[in-house]
Amino acid sequence: MDWLEALNRLLQPLIDFANEWIINIGPRIGGEQVAVMVILLLGTGVYLTIRTGFVQVTRLGHGFGVTSGRYDDPDDPGDVSHFQALTTALSATVGIGNIAGVAMAIHFGGPGALFWMWVTAFLGMATKYSEVTLAQRYRIEDERGTVAGGPMYYIEKGLGPKWKPMAVFFALMLAFTAFLTGNAVQANTVADQLGTAFGVPLWVTGAITAGVVAAVILGGIKRIGRVTAVLIPIMAAIYLAGALLIILMNIGEVPGAFRTIFTEAFNPQAGIAGVGAGVFIVTLMWGVRRGLFSNEAGQGSAPIAHAAAKTEEPVSEGVVALLEPFIDTIVICSFTGLVIILMGTYSERFPTEITLAGGDITYTAQIEENRYEGVGTPEAIVIFDGAHVENGVGAPLVSWHEAPVNRLYVDEDQIQSFTGTVFPALGTAVSASGETLSSLYGDAVENAAPLTAAAFRKGLAPLGDWGHLIVVFGVLLFGISTAISWSYYGDRCAHYLFGQRALLPYKVFYLAAHFLGAVLPLAVVWALGDVLLAIVIWPNLIALILLAPTVVEETRSYFERKPWVAVAAKRAGGG
Repeated sequence: MDWLEALNRLLQPLIDFANEWIINIGPRIGGEQVAVMVILLLGTGVYLTIRTGFVQVTRLGHGFGVTSGRYDDPDDPGDVSHFQALTTALSATVGIGNIAGVAMAIHFGGPGALFWMWVTAFLGMATKYSEVTLAQRYRIEDERGTVAGGPMYYIEKGLGPKWKPMAVFFALMLAFTAFLTGNAVQANTVADQLGTAFGVPLWVTGAITAGVVAAVILGGIKRIGRVTAVLIPIMAAIYLAGALLIILMNIGEVPGAFRTIFTEAFNPQAGIAGVGAGVFIVTLMWGVRRGLFSNEAGQGSAPIAHAAAKTEEPVSEGVVALLEPFIDTIVICSFTGLVIILMGTYSERFPTEITLAGGDITYTAQIEENRYEGVGTPEAIVIFDGAHVENGVGAPLVSWHEAPVNRLYVDEDQIQSFTGTVFPALGTAVSASGETLSSLYGDAVENAAPLTAAAFRKGLAPLGDWGHLIVVFGVLLFGISTAISWSYYGDRCAHYLFGQRALLPYKVFYLAAHFLGAVLPLAVVWALGDVLLAIVIWPNLIALILLAPTVVEETRSYFERKPWVAVAAKRAGGG
């Protein structure tokens, strides 16, 4: 498909520019770049934590109470219950980020990255509380009696009409993100997993998952809420049960795992790809990044789901939102991280097909003993008897997720060493005999979902060779649920921008994008979704900082009035 390759090449400079000048721009500390966006996210979390009086500590218990339904009033305006709003938001966050994101953090930052994920989640709870409270405060009821809310509404209504261009910008960026990162990328991940594990053709997976998503999203938020209220608890229970079983089977090693996490959070010994000497800033940044993007605090998407909850009290849904980073990052991500650390798979090498044209291939150079850094794509890399001819400081090395592959083979059984030249720009290798190869083989340090799958497989090996299937089916269900929830986020953005008439065309295009995401190798296009997701954070954080006094006032008023007491009395009296 020449046109796909042409499109990827056309967009790649745009992606590179955005990564360098928008997403990753920031000062260098300790030789490592610290993104301004990450600083702003953390800073906003700290600011809102202080302004709300550490709401994530003082009001978490009340959040559990509201979520339980004991204070629900069926006469309140809204479309779904508190619990359904929470599960809808969780279905967009609990998933690939918990399975793959934690593995990525540990892969690049070592076990200590998990500690910084916890810190990020703690601060993110205050951020999530604030944006959901505002979403409820400024939500509207559309012409069909359905509520709509989110950052685009509290930017325009809370900050005033002169801020509407920023609200429109937010809605446009999030709508595109819904199509790509929230939808097509999920379909692509699911199709790839099922294809690898069971040989299912990509188009079959795409057709089936698109059909499932269609059956749910065409019913609107009420059907989405009902489905996620059943699906999320089941998915989470199965995944956590498998992780808990591994932890219990290795209970004697758990204290040591926690010591490793806390020790390496401040004095990392496992750095890039779990090998060599770590760098504190690397560990911190990977933990922070994956923590932020696992629970989506500050991103502005979850408030759209929470805005649909039945309530007249904005803070009552804000405290429900406290549970989201807690469940997503502090509970589920911790289980994933503990399994990976207990099994030690983050530093193990596994037989891997090195697909030379794939996005997992990187090129690194040794910068000091056992420390590597990414380098620009070299013109050619000469290999003799499986090993790099050039080595030492500055020499480009074929790497898998930035961890060098020490020896390359031409066969899957790793019997015949490769001798020849790798041409990165072409995505091929030419052997000494003149044979052109698109793949080589070698032992590589796994990353993302395959790393988590390897940890589950190893941990449950005493019970049979099936542990990795928990991750495979987890990716399947989580990917579908994420696409379902993100459809609603895009739906509300489309409604804000174009009105009711836009919703049916939007859903049709959404389903088409889901199918295409499963079957087309548009890696760069999907990467564009991540760029837009990072960009969309900026207007939301600006609004959160400026509207913090409103959050503080709503919080003070709610807890002084204690409206839940009257609701509980009404329910008890049968009124």
